[in-house]
Formats: sequence, C-alpha cells, structure tokens
Amino acid sequence: MGSLEVPVTLAIKTDETFAQTITPLQSNTVWKSEGDKITLSCKYEGNVNNLHWYRQYLGSKPEFLCWIYPHGSISDPLPPRLTPKTDKNTVSLEISNAEVKDSALYYCALTPTVTGNTSELYKNLFSN
Repeated sequence: MGSLEVPVTLAIKTDETFAQTITPLQSNTVWKSEGDKITLSCKYEGNVNNLHWYRQYLGSKPEFLCWIYPHGSISDPLPPRLTPKTDKNTVSLEISNAEVKDSALYYCALTPTVTGNTSELYKNLFSN
C-alpha cells in the first residue's frame, strides 16, 4: 500500500421547503491512506423519498454517483468501489480501497433537491 493520504470532504445539499433535513456526521476533511476504506455518513429526518450522493473534483461540476431509498434499494449500476447504505435515518457511502483519485468533495442530498440537472446543482451551491 502507498503512503499517500486521500483527503475527502463531505457537504450537504438540501431544500428546506420540503421540511426535511440532512446533516453530515463527519466534520471537515477525512484523511485516509491509499487502500483504506472510507465511510461518509449523513443523518436525515423527515419523509424522505430517496437520497443521492454526488462527487465534485476541484474545478469541476458535481457528478451524480448513486441514489438509495431509505428501505435499501440502490441505483444500478454503481460506480466501482462505492457502496451506499442506510440504517436508522443515516445514509452512508463506503469507498473501498481508497485511491488518490477519490480526493474530492462529496455531497449527500435529499430528493427532490436535484432533478437530474447537475449544472443547476452546481449553480445553486455557489449562488449564496
């Protein structure tokens, strides 16, 4: 295994008009070594249809990774090494065998926050 560290940052995107909340359980940046497992988690409240995960590389727009329903159904296909999970109002994204290319900003999002237009998500995140 290499000795390089993989910084991963977790943020959230939510629309308060739906009386739902989602909060990251990690603060700031998570540092892991190559080959480690990374788990990012958010706690959610309210009547949630499904939850989305996005990844944003420096200087790029967010990209959709996957969705998961609270009862456990997940999008298919999943990106390699990524596994979304839910348990008791917590949604997690596991990244197995961390690589340097996993260094990014990750978003957990409630739907109907985003309707498939990641350009809109990008614009909304930075318009405040």
